[in-house]
Amino acid sequence: MTMHLTEQIITITMVVLGTMLTRFLPFIVFSSGKATPKYVQYLGKVLPSAVIGLLVIYCFKHVSLLSGSHGIPEFIAVAVVVMLHIWKRNMLLSIAGGTIIYMILVQMFFNQFY
Repeated sequence: MTMHLTEQIITITMVVLGTMLTRFLPFIVFSSGKATPKYVQYLGKVLPSAVIGLLVIYCFKHVSLLSGSHGIPEFIAVAVVVMLHIWKRNMLLSIAGGTIIYMILVQMFFNQFY
């Protein structure tokens, strides 16, 4: 199924407007002259940990300890993420390092299980 030119233009316009709205709305709602509301400060403190927790749950949802590789590459990747984060305190490096290690393990050592 293909979209007509008009549908493509409408779709792209809506995506651009949605993206711009989510980027600019905080600056409009919370002007620089006023203090940031307490609930926004609270969310800024708890959401990063909540997001990481959700990512961990999502990553382990299909791991079966009773079959296949028994979750070995997943647990090794998590260990790498934790070690990198303790060592460098850089979330991007930690997540990228764990992802790279996981992909190497799955592609080179555990590929017969997947």
